[in-house]
Amino acid sequence: MSTTMESPVEILRSGRLAGLTVEDLADRYGTPLFVYDLGVIDRQVDALLAVLPDRAELAYAVKANPALAIVAHMGRLGLGADIASGGELATALRAGISADRIVMTGPGKRAEELAAAVTAGVRAVTVESIGELGRLEQVARDAGRRQPVMLRVAMLESDGAERVRLVGAGGLDKFGMDATDLVDAARLVAGSAHLELLGLHAFGASNVLEASRLVAHVAATGRKAAELGRLTGTPIRLVDAGGGLGIPYGPSDTPLELDELGRGLREVVEGWALDPWLAEARLLLEPGRFLVGPAGAYLARVVDTKTVDGRSVVILDGGVHHVLRPALVGTEHRVRLVSPSSRPPVAVTVAGPLCSGLDILAGAAVMAPPLVGDLVAVLDVGAYGFTESMPYFLSHPIPAEVVARDGQAGLARPRMEPLTWLDQQQIPDLDLP
Repeated sequence: MSTTMESPVEILRSGRLAGLTVEDLADRYGTPLFVYDLGVIDRQVDALLAVLPDRAELAYAVKANPALAIVAHMGRLGLGADIASGGELATALRAGISADRIVMTGPGKRAEELAAAVTAGVRAVTVESIGELGRLEQVARDAGRRQPVMLRVAMLESDGAERVRLVGAGGLDKFGMDATDLVDAARLVAGSAHLELLGLHAFGASNVLEASRLVAHVAATGRKAAELGRLTGTPIRLVDAGGGLGIPYGPSDTPLELDELGRGLREVVEGWALDPWLAEARLLLEPGRFLVGPAGAYLARVVDTKTVDGRSVVILDGGVHHVLRPALVGTEHRVRLVSPSSRPPVAVTVAGPLCSGLDILAGAAVMAPPLVGDLVAVLDVGAYGFTESMPYFLSHPIPAEVVARDGQAGLARPRMEPLTWLDQQQIPDLDLP
């Protein structure tokens, strides 16, 4: 089974999203606008859970889309949360996800963030360095608590060149510990009255569409966890393989084969039962993009059209300040004309209103030539869309976020006009010449 569930790609071809007309949504909430179809999220979650082994759990990666309404929906579906900041911790707790289903990951955790996590009683704090381990131990000692931890390994043999390509060779150094520090950290935890070794965490790569690569990463993480258990004499109870489950962005992308993923993960986890250091271990996956990416559409109106050297160009009222991925990683989303048209399709350059040559959402999207006032949709922006944006750039309105399902829609985050944040600023009364 592949990810062939109905998504905004198919729905928007009929001018509807979550049972609502796209024009109605745009009129009610203004454009630009992010809309998330909760029904698509349900189908993504159900499809993944259906193939996972019994010992596997899901913690939603809040960084993919931290909108409170989305995180709360994940909690209602029974998922835990993977957080990477104190702000995300507050979001997960307010969304109703209990602390014992929250894991905190990420480099550079501030003392106040560690204290908030320990006080809340999170399931685990993933430790990235020996220094962070010492700071966490002090926080736990001051709080009079024993905090479960996972240790993060820097990179496994399964990660390979693709992860270097995605993150950058230098960027890898900020994540996790090398083999020597990992063992030293485990021994420090074993000797601490305020820390408890729960498991091992390892991140593989982002947006992986090959099930075999994901399975290989989980297997390598399990082997490293068992090795750590043997060296420290501590059975490992949680193997956290991170996220990385991908979605197709372009027409040539092949969806992740979930049946193949499930078969591979079941085989790996069944083997853990034969290893005394992993006999009771559970597998934790932290998907974000896979669960929410296909559920999101970014709606924008055409404000200008022109022809340049024979090329059709349209300017929208929104651009890469809201959907940064095309400029950030050089990969376009699928872009669709939503408004009905009988004009024959051509290659269209779809650009935003920014004074920047990087503000191109699609260099040659094939569609009927849009007219001023038409609606255009950028697809698969439920993950790393609004949350990855730079909304204050050039002081355009910040779009609303809306959740919708079965003909109903509700405001998750209101539209913000530039005067709102202008009113929050002030000119300091300094004694200047």
